[in-house]
Amino acid sequence: INNVEEEFAEEESSAESEIETDDNNDSGTDREDDRENSDNNDSGTDSEDDRENSDNKDEEKVKPEESPSDSDMEVEGLAVEESAAALCVTVGSFCDPEDLPGLAHFLEHMVFLGSSKYPDENGFDVFLKKHGGSENASTDCERTVFYFDIRQQYFKAALDRWAQFFIHPLMIRDAIDREVEAIDNEYQLAKPCDTNRWELLLGSLARPGYPMRKFFWGNAETLKHKPKKSNIDIYTRLKDFWQNYYSAPYMNLVVQSKETLNTLENWVTEIFSQIPNNGLPKPSFDHLTDPFDTPEFHKLYRVVPVSNIHLLNITWALPPQERNYRVKPLRYISWLVGHEGKGSILSFLRKKLWAVALSGGNAETGFEQNSIYSIFMISITLTSEGYEHFYEVAHVVFQYMKMLQKVGPDKRIWKEIQKINDNEFSFQDQVDPITYVENICENMHLFCKQDFLTGNQLLFDYKPEVIANVLDLLCPQRANLCLLSTNNEGKCPLKERWFETQYSVEDIEQYWAAVWAFDFEINLDLHHPEENEYLATDFSLKAPDFPEVDYPVKVLNTPQGCMWYKKDNKFRKPKVYVHFHLISPQVQQSAESVVLLDIFVSILSLNLSEPAYGADTAKLEYKLVAGEHGLIIRVKGFNHKLPLLLQLVVDHLSDFSFTSGVFEMVKEELKKTYFNMLIKSEVLAKDLCHVILEHGKWPIIDKYQRLLKGISAESLLSFVKAFKSQLFVEGLAQGNLTSLDFLAKFVVKLQFAPLAHPCPVQFRVVDLPNTHLLCKVKTLNKGDANSEVTVYYQMHMEEPCFNFLRTKETLGYHVYPAYRNNSGIIGFSISVTTQATKHNSEFVDKKIEEFLLYFEEKMKLLTEDAFHAQVCSLINAKECEDTFLGGEMDRHWKEIISQQYLFDRLACEIEALKSLTKEDLIEWFQVLRGKDRRTLSIHVVGYGEQEQDSEFAAVLGVQGPLLGEHPQLMFLPPSSYMKNTAFIRHIKDFTSTLNLLPYHKILQ
Repeated sequence: INNVEEEFAEEESSAESEIETDDNNDSGTDREDDRENSDNNDSGTDSEDDRENSDNKDEEKVKPEESPSDSDMEVEGLAVEESAAALCVTVGSFCDPEDLPGLAHFLEHMVFLGSSKYPDENGFDVFLKKHGGSENASTDCERTVFYFDIRQQYFKAALDRWAQFFIHPLMIRDAIDREVEAIDNEYQLAKPCDTNRWELLLGSLARPGYPMRKFFWGNAETLKHKPKKSNIDIYTRLKDFWQNYYSAPYMNLVVQSKETLNTLENWVTEIFSQIPNNGLPKPSFDHLTDPFDTPEFHKLYRVVPVSNIHLLNITWALPPQERNYRVKPLRYISWLVGHEGKGSILSFLRKKLWAVALSGGNAETGFEQNSIYSIFMISITLTSEGYEHFYEVAHVVFQYMKMLQKVGPDKRIWKEIQKINDNEFSFQDQVDPITYVENICENMHLFCKQDFLTGNQLLFDYKPEVIANVLDLLCPQRANLCLLSTNNEGKCPLKERWFETQYSVEDIEQYWAAVWAFDFEINLDLHHPEENEYLATDFSLKAPDFPEVDYPVKVLNTPQGCMWYKKDNKFRKPKVYVHFHLISPQVQQSAESVVLLDIFVSILSLNLSEPAYGADTAKLEYKLVAGEHGLIIRVKGFNHKLPLLLQLVVDHLSDFSFTSGVFEMVKEELKKTYFNMLIKSEVLAKDLCHVILEHGKWPIIDKYQRLLKGISAESLLSFVKAFKSQLFVEGLAQGNLTSLDFLAKFVVKLQFAPLAHPCPVQFRVVDLPNTHLLCKVKTLNKGDANSEVTVYYQMHMEEPCFNFLRTKETLGYHVYPAYRNNSGIIGFSISVTTQATKHNSEFVDKKIEEFLLYFEEKMKLLTEDAFHAQVCSLINAKECEDTFLGGEMDRHWKEIISQQYLFDRLACEIEALKSLTKEDLIEWFQVLRGKDRRTLSIHVVGYGEQEQDSEFAAVLGVQGPLLGEHPQLMFLPPSSYMKNTAFIRHIKDFTSTLNLLPYHKILQ
C-alpha cells in the first residue's frame, strides 16, 4: 500500500525504465499507471527517493542537486563507452558559519559557474551534453561530492574543464542572486517533505553549539535578505569558505575509464596538481560527544505531518559507528528489526492490526551517521487503531530489543547476512561508472585502503562484543518517541523555525515510564527468525537446451496465454528474471473496479509478506503491480530457489482470502495513499495530463471519491472471482534457466478460462483540437507555495531547456523536458516546478513558449556538423550493448506488455536516425508549432501572492489538505497572461466532445 505513490513516481519517469539491479529491493506491492506499459512513456528527470526498505536504507544525500538527465542521449541498461570521475571534499554543512546557514550548499552551486581557464558560465554543462555526459553534486554533513560522466574520447578534455572548478572557479558575483533563487526553490520543494521536516526537528534537540542544529539547506532569508541587513558580503564569505576548505588535502578523486592506469595517472597528475593546498588542518568534530544526551531528546514529540499518515518513530542516538564498518553492528540489528517473518515485530503488529509497515536502521552516511554520532531509528506506519495504541506498539519494540539483548548476538544469523551479502557482491550487475566512482570516492574517506571497493557492502569480522555493546544502548530510557499524525492538528502549539513544522513535546506517560524503568517481561511471540530455506547454494550455469537467439522466442501459445523465453548466454550469471501480465477486461470497467484491483493486490502482498520474507532477504525479489489492464507479477534472483518463490506467489493468488479486519485496514491505508498523491502538485499535474489525453483512464481523485463512498468485502470477493475466472496471461523468462513450465503453474493452479474477446492493453487517445488548451486547478495542499506547470507539445530536447528556464530565468529548481508516448501517440512536454510566491503559473507558461521560439532559432543556426554530432551521439547510445540482464529484460518486457513485440526497436530507430536531416527536424517543428498545433497546458497552482491569494492569507502559514468528505478539484479560469486561451472547466465534459484516435502501435 505504501509503495503506491512510489510506483506512480517511477512509472511517470519512464515506461518500465527501472533498471532492476540486485541492490534494489524489488519486493512488495505497487500501483501502476503507466510504467509497466510502454505506451505511456514519460521520459524525464522526475524521480522520488523513498526510503521504505525495511532493512538497509539506501544512502540519501542531504541535498542532491538535480540537473536534467540526458534522456535524448542515454538508453537505460545499455553499455556506453563512458568514463566518469568523482571528487569528494571532506567538508559539508557541519562547517557552515553560524551567521550564514546553507553556505556549504550554496558554494557547491557557485563553483560550477565558469573558471578562469573556461569562463563560459554554462560551458561545462554544454560540453557534457554535447558529448552524451551528465554531472551532479551533493552536499552532506561532512562531505561535498562532485561527479560527472562523458563519452570516453572526450574524458580528458572534460577532466580539464572540471578540475578548473577546484583550481580557480570564477564564482561570478552577478550570479549570486540567481543561484540564491535556485537554493530557495530547492528549499521550497523540500519543505513539504515529512522526512526532511523531522530531520530538522530532530537536529534542533541536540546540545547548543553542536553542528547538527544548523539549517543545512539554506534559503533566500539566510543567504540574501539577512546578510544584506547585517552588511555581510556573501561573495567575500563564499571566497573565504572556498579558500579555507576546498584544499587538496581535504579531497580525494576517483576516475574510471578504459585508458591504461598509467595514462589515467598521468592525466590526473597533469590536470589536478594545481589544486591549491592551504596548509590548514582538516576540520574535526572529535571533541563533540553525546550530542543528543539532553532532556529535550528523551521525550515524546507529537508532530503534524504534511502527508495523511500515522507514523511512530523511535530514535536512538549512538556513538559514531563508522569505525565498526567491518562488523556492521547496525546492519545486523536492522536486519533483525526489519524482518517480517514469524517472530518479528511487524508480524506481531500486523496480527494485532496495529501496523502495516516498518523500517529500521541507519543510512550509514550523512545526518544519520557521521564522525559525531550514529542514529538508529525504527519507523512504524500505524493503522488508525495502532495510533490509539501507540504506547503499546512502542512497548512491543522495546520487548523485541530486550529479547535481542538477552539472547545476545547470534553467529548463525550474522553469518547468514554475511553469506547473502557475499553472494550479492560476487554476482552483482555492472554499475554505471558515475555511480561507481561516486561510491568509491566516499568510501575512501571511511574505510581502510584494502576495503575501498568492498567496505560498504560486505561484513568482514564477527565480533559479538561490538554488537552487544550497541544493543545495550537501545533501551527505552535512551529513546526519543515521535508520533506523526494528522490527528495532532490543533494540538501542537510549537513550530520549528525553518520548515514551520507544528509539534508539541511532553514527558513519557508516567505508567509507561515506570514499566520501562524496570525489568519488564519479554513477549514470547517475539524471537529470532528461523533458518532461511531460500538461501541459494547452487550457482552453476545451465547448459543450453535451445538454439542461441538474439531476442525472446514464443515457446508456448495457447488460448489462455503465451510464454516468451530467452536463455542468457551473455552475462553468464546464475540469475533469472520472470515477468507475467495477467490481463483482464474487469479492470477498466469503472473507478470502483480499479480501486478493487488496488485493494486486491495490497491484500495479496500483505498475505505474502510473512511467508515470502525469507526469499526477500535471500535476494529473491518479487513485485506485484496493479496495472492498467491487469495484475503484473515480477520475480527475479538466483535461479536455484526462484521456483519456490514463484510457486508461493501463485499459491497465494489461487487461495486468496482475507479477514474483515485486514480488509478495513487496507481500505483505510489506501485512502491515505490516494490522499497523499493528490496533495502533491507534480503528481496531480501528471495525472490530469494523462486523464485528459487517454480516454477511459480513471483519475486519482475519482478513485479517492469512490473509496470514500464505501466498498464492501463482498464486492471485492466478486471482483476477484470474476478476475480469476477469465484471463490472458503473457509471460517472459530470461536468464540461467531451461525449464519452461512457468505458465503451467498459473493455468493448473488457477483453472481460468480464456478471454471471450481480446482485451486491449492501450487506451485510445483523444484528438486534441487545433488550439492551446489550459487546464488550471488549485493545489489541494493549502499553504504549499509550489506550482507545477506542464506544457504538452510534440518534440524532445534537453540542455537548452534547462539553461534557459532554470539558469537564466530562474523559474524553478525542477525544469525538465520529457518524451511522451501516450498509448502510441508521441509527444513531448516541458515541466517547471515553481513557487506561487515568486511566479504566476501563466507567466511560467509564457516563458516556456518564449523558450520554444528561442529554440527554433537555435535549431536554424545549428551547423550541419553540430546537427550530425547530435545525431551520431544518439545513435552511439542506441548501438551500445546491455550492461546487465535486467536492462535487457526491461527492453523486451516493454515490447511484450504493450503487445508490440518489436524486439529490434533500437536497430529500427538507428536506421531512422541515419536518414534524418536538419531540414526534416526544423520543418517538423515548424508544422507542429504552426496554426494547427495542438497544445495542452496543465497548471496545478500553489498558494502565494503571485496567484492573487490574498483571500487565503489566513491559511498561508498552515500546511494541510483541502480534501474533505466530498473532495473536488477547483478549476480556475485564465488570468490576463493567457486570457485568450481556451480553458477546461470540467475534464469529462470536455473530453466527451472530442474524437478518439485509433489504437496505435509504433511498429515501423
